[in-house]
Amino acid sequence: MQSFETLGLSGELVQAVRKLGFEQPTPVQLKAIPVLLEGNQDVVALAQTGTGKTAAFGLPLIDLIDDFDRTTQALVLAPTRELCLQITNDFGNFSKSVKQLNIVPVYGGASIAEQIRRVKKGAQIIVATPGRLMDLLSRKVINLADIRFVVLDEADEMLNMGFKEDIDHILSHTPDEKNVWLFSATMPREVRNIANTYMNNPAELTVGEKNQSNRNIEHQYMVMDEKDRYAALKRVVDINLDIFGVIFCRTKVDTQRVAEHLIKDGYNADALHGDLTQQQRDRVMRNFKSKALQLLVATDVAARGIDVSNITHVIHMNLPDEIEFYTHRSGRTARAGKTGISIALITRKEVAKIKQIEKVIQAKFEKKQVPTGIEVCEKRVLNIVRRLREVHLAEEEIASFLPSVYEALNDLSKEEIIKRFTSLEFNHFLDYYRDAPDLNRSDKAERHEREAGGGSGRYVTGARLFINLGKMDGLDAGKLLALVCDRANISRDHIGKIDLKGAYSFVEVDKSHADLVKDNLHGFEFKGRIVRIEVTDSKSESSSKKKSFGGKSKGRDRRRW
Repeated sequence: MQSFETLGLSGELVQAVRKLGFEQPTPVQLKAIPVLLEGNQDVVALAQTGTGKTAAFGLPLIDLIDDFDRTTQALVLAPTRELCLQITNDFGNFSKSVKQLNIVPVYGGASIAEQIRRVKKGAQIIVATPGRLMDLLSRKVINLADIRFVVLDEADEMLNMGFKEDIDHILSHTPDEKNVWLFSATMPREVRNIANTYMNNPAELTVGEKNQSNRNIEHQYMVMDEKDRYAALKRVVDINLDIFGVIFCRTKVDTQRVAEHLIKDGYNADALHGDLTQQQRDRVMRNFKSKALQLLVATDVAARGIDVSNITHVIHMNLPDEIEFYTHRSGRTARAGKTGISIALITRKEVAKIKQIEKVIQAKFEKKQVPTGIEVCEKRVLNIVRRLREVHLAEEEIASFLPSVYEALNDLSKEEIIKRFTSLEFNHFLDYYRDAPDLNRSDKAERHEREAGGGSGRYVTGARLFINLGKMDGLDAGKLLALVCDRANISRDHIGKIDLKGAYSFVEVDKSHADLVKDNLHGFEFKGRIVRIEVTDSKSESSSKKKSFGGKSKGRDRRRW
């Protein structure tokens, strides 16, 4: 088995790596380090996130840098502030007992004056995000004329984030005689174009196959109705007792909404998206890295560059628009040789997209059932039993209290004490999941609902309400949902399909809450219009409403959770 000593690194650097606890190089390090140490070859390295790429280019870079030369010799470009700081920190740990290097991180959201001061002291290695580096180049603070090495880390992410023109501009300020090391998890056309334009006959190193997913990740999917995504998410979290995960949403609005719902429902969660200030973003990431947060709800862009160890689950509230994004999302877990689980919450229409992702990442998804309420409760009860058996007994400390405890429980049998203790810990889960519906979707269920004239999933036995408000009143499905829930003071879980038309709409509501909605909205004035609500359970009634408002409407069904 190969070790760091056999890769050609200097003895001092090998010792430094060992002190950090690294014994065996990862596959990407085994392939990349000997080639990069030669210092005369452009390299394209393809490997998944979390496989040790920073050390793969960082260790040879530190050995090749002349620490007596104060000019800028190496530039590392990274897509995000978090990754920029992580690389800088790793470089510092690798080199602190080997060479006295001035490694300067350059990124937005921090004092540009302080970064300029550190660069002017003589930065041998600059680790930068493209935007802030462009700013310093325009101010003529940074001179890249003597650059010997350029590293493009997470190249595919930088291009996905729209940094193509910035990268072109930055590389135009570097000399022709330099080595370019490009590291990427995937090889889309845009990354290939960068290699063809700026690299000279590069060596291509691939760990696994191109675009292949990390083999330590277990890929799963669950199928449900659109409106049940959030309820399904809660069940996934509730049944995985030690979950420490990232939840991905497609938009900033969804990210904030999911995080707010989780917090309101008692979960230890927070949001990470582009509308946060840098101070807010730093606070969220600091809490997540220290595990003060259990769940981080994020957009694709905001989560790029996150390197947090021991993430157990990645949950996709929505599949990404680009398949490559799935690779980056799932790569947040199973880092540094650990295992992890990636779970996609999808509707029946999205099953085909799962098949497409399987082909690209060359890994199979396992279809899983959304946990039932009974399964969640059973898991929670058994966890209470496990904790009871494993609890540390501080016998000396509690000895003086036990006689009073024994006396207080003297009239209860052992079985009764167990029941009461379990209920004390467990009642809130039992109350929530009592009579909880099955959220799973299947072809059989779909046909059954269609034959029953339903199609609304969990609300087949609910009430369909006609309301004389629609698009012409400035409403979309989300605004109408908020109006109904706020006026009736009910949870969104009790609302089913919303069918929004021009001058009117149909809203499905749990039958037990239909009168509550009607009582609170009927006669209410909205933007000068008196709201009228009627129960219309049958298709014939729905059709008559359409005719009374001038024929068919082309409004599309919108399902919300």
